Amino acid sequence: MRPRPLRPIKAPIPLSRLEDGRRPTIDGQPPRVDGAQSPPESIEPTVSAIAQGMGQERSFDVIVRRIRVAGREAALIHLDGFIQPVPAMRIMQGLMQLPAEALQKEAERRLEQELVPYFELTWVAGPQEAIDEILVGQAALVVAGLSRILLLDLRQYPARSVEEPDLERVTRGAREGFTEVGLVNVNLIRRRLRDPHLRVEALKVGVRSKTDVFLLYVEDLAPKAFVDDIRRRLVEIRADALPMGSKNLEEYLSAPRLNPFPKVRYTERPDVAASHLLEGYVVVLTDTSPAAMILPANVWQFTQHAEEYVQAPLVGTYLRWVRFVGIAASLVLVPLWVALVSQKAALPSWLQWIGPREPGIVPVWLQLLLLTLGLDIIRMALIHTPTALATSIGLVGAVLLGQFAVEAGLFTNEAVLYSALAAIGSFTTPALEFALAARLFQYPLIALAAWLGLAGLVVGLVGMIYVMALTRSFFLPYLWPLAPLDRQALGRLLWRHPIPSVRQHLAPRPDRADR
Repeated sequence: MRPRPLRPIKAPIPLSRLEDGRRPTIDGQPPRVDGAQSPPESIEPTVSAIAQGMGQERSFDVIVRRIRVAGREAALIHLDGFIQPVPAMRIMQGLMQLPAEALQKEAERRLEQELVPYFELTWVAGPQEAIDEILVGQAALVVAGLSRILLLDLRQYPARSVEEPDLERVTRGAREGFTEVGLVNVNLIRRRLRDPHLRVEALKVGVRSKTDVFLLYVEDLAPKAFVDDIRRRLVEIRADALPMGSKNLEEYLSAPRLNPFPKVRYTERPDVAASHLLEGYVVVLTDTSPAAMILPANVWQFTQHAEEYVQAPLVGTYLRWVRFVGIAASLVLVPLWVALVSQKAALPSWLQWIGPREPGIVPVWLQLLLLTLGLDIIRMALIHTPTALATSIGLVGAVLLGQFAVEAGLFTNEAVLYSALAAIGSFTTPALEFALAARLFQYPLIALAAWLGLAGLVVGLVGMIYVMALTRSFFLPYLWPLAPLDRQALGRLLWRHPIPSVRQHLAPRPDRADR
């Protein structure tokens, strides 16, 4: 074998150019620092590390596509179905047609800036970092002779189209709702809020799931201390995964105990999320969840609906008060009727009509408890019933079973009537989480009203308000702006003001909420 001829020195480097006085190498380049690793000439160690780390031998969807780039070995590694096929094929076609001299000088810079015509490109140092990004949906390009791995963000997720949310329908206004893809949800908010001060921070939560979580806020409106606190809580989460998306994340953020009242508000409407961002709130989006968390939240936010803002101000105020009446009726109507029936002898003559004409077999208070529980059972059954049968099951549960129970003498007509009115009132609550929390308080209210009459009802309501007064959603008191009192914010709560007259954003800042 003939010895390889020495290459001539391309550009002699004078000793003065070397900082430490070392002599240049024979090819005219500075000598390599001790311990530095040269770029690998083979891609096999890197490709094998990625393939074994992702379990390619037992996972059919781990794709390793081997190609040649500028005469070098290369491989494109990705998950099947997670990348866009057309852009990926065009990039591969361009790379496979590169001449051998294309990567002789400054290979990494040329790949990124000249040879790969795509927007989102990043470099990672080793196989483990590449595995984390491939599992997110990116594609990793490994090229022989390069010390780093190029990531191409070609991801696409299986997702449904943008549709109007079922729980927040409006007669006028947008028909768009969030989807299960976090980036799509960010775009829906960006489309409505083209503010250069809008910040969207991306974090990963979950050791195994590595779920994408997006923290959104308007920098000059949201309290900086609160934003820092939410960011710190997200970073400090030590969870394996968030399989239920935003609901799992909520429990890590708010740390619920025995208090059933929700401390965050959910919305599936991008316009509602954008409106709260303009008021200084913080929005948290979780990938795989079609809803946004609005932080912080008080009790009054769970009584507001977008329908009030697509109608005239006076009509919107009327709808708001009707909703207040419906929510109050869902909580107080049944216990109040039980309290009045238990003290019917003490009622004035003009209230003697209250109560059943004929007592049933079952005591009145027990009838109401059973009916309340039965309505919850019917609601759960409708959730798990196919859509085609839901109407039939609702009619059977609400009409036939009630009628049969009355004819059998178990329930009275009045008990069924007031329970149905309370159930309808609960449907006027826009937030399902708050409606279910209020539902839990209805059972002790009925028991106290049957035991102590009106005094028991008052004791139960005072206890419920006391629990609300002790509740805080992060820094915000739950009853704000009623307690502590903020007259300006309370006025906007009770009345739907015209939008042009609202010139100041009442951001829920800690200094204002704690007054």
